[in-house]
Amino acid sequence: MTTSVTPKKAFRRAFRPTSARAVSVECDDLFLIVTLEDGRVVQAPLDWFPLLSEATPEQRSRCEIAGNGTSLHWPEIDEDLTVANLLAGGDVEST
Repeated sequence: MTTSVTPKKAFRRAFRPTSARAVSVECDDLFLIVTLEDGRVVQAPLDWFPLLSEATPEQRSRCEIAGNGTSLHWPEIDEDLTVANLLAGGDVEST
């Protein structure tokens, strides 16, 4: 006897790392660049972050690393990002 089984489609949430911690943040005219304590460097286009892309270079340079390295805050433009969302490729719609 043979049985035909159709596999169920697996639904998974995006991986959200919780242990990654930022040690430095910089922005150039095109990218947000975050260095993590384990040595990884994460680079994302500024276009992903409208408030950052519209900010002046001086405003972008004034980032505060908070939450023991798990979050990034730019007080002058009221922008907040988490390292976990950055690593997961999170955008405005997913946060």
